[in-house]
Amino acid sequence: MHTLLDPAILFFVFGVLAGMLRSNLQIPAPISRFLSLYLLMALGLKGGFALAHSGLTLEVAGTLGIAVLLAMVVPLLGYPLLRRLLNGYDATALAATYGSVSAVTFITTIQFLENQQIAYGGHMAAAMALMESPAIIMAVLMANRLRQQAGQTSGGHTPTPLGKILHESFTDGAQLLLLGAMLIGLLTGEAGKAAMAPFSVDLFKGMLAFFLLDMGLMTARNLGGLKGKSPWLLAYAILAPLAHAALALGLASLAGASAGNAALLMALAASASYIAVPAVLREAIPEASPSLYFGMSLGLTFPFNILLGIPLYVGVAQAVLGR
Repeated sequence: MHTLLDPAILFFVFGVLAGMLRSNLQIPAPISRFLSLYLLMALGLKGGFALAHSGLTLEVAGTLGIAVLLAMVVPLLGYPLLRRLLNGYDATALAATYGSVSAVTFITTIQFLENQQIAYGGHMAAAMALMESPAIIMAVLMANRLRQQAGQTSGGHTPTPLGKILHESFTDGAQLLLLGAMLIGLLTGEAGKAAMAPFSVDLFKGMLAFFLLDMGLMTARNLGGLKGKSPWLLAYAILAPLAHAALALGLASLAGASAGNAALLMALAASASYIAVPAVLREAIPEASPSLYFGMSLGLTFPFNILLGIPLYVGVAQAVLGR
């Protein structure tokens, strides 16, 4: 209940209600894009400042290794299960969607941890960046293999060159901004933190609330895409994130991660991409249905994580690993 009383979360709920009422309330696309870039820049700076303070340690390296492992294991686990319910292209696209991450879920989790005064490592921003691309690359390889097995290019679409996807994955503007801001924070340290505090700290909560309002409106618009879908698929949108979070907790526990870092790994593993992956999939796997992977990730998984998942992951991480 305490989580639901957070202003940023309440703005998300308000956005969902406004969208369901078919209000003409909307955030212009350029402003929505700016808010997204602001949050990533502020997150990168926070991470860089924290890393400058703590330095690079074995725990940092271990946590980043777990992040990469999760990014590869989650889509590999999801595909055979989804293939029982869907055709190969839809199963591949959905596995990639749930194998990648949601930056907004991650940022909201960080805000929750700060509200609860739970410590976490600044390097977790780098963990998020590392987890975004592996699932995309694996999905493209799997889709190309499906086309080769079919002996034809489905719908006239030729296999997507892996080099092109690698370039797009590692030069994506949002991801570069996150890493660039993190590097700037690392180089400038405490002096940079003091100089940027009015931008990266004071404005952060309000900007997040504004962006979550927009995400609430988008969630309401995409709920219609779930009509007529298999109940098993709808269950997957909730149960799979919980399973992924449990896997992340197990790995974090083995690595001796702190409760804060473990909670962030759980939130990342439990999240699903609704920006980066859908943008690539529309071009790389046009045979897949956007209403399916976009509707499930944004219509079900995202609101579940924002409203219920985040406090659950943090609470379980604290109970297992201690404060």
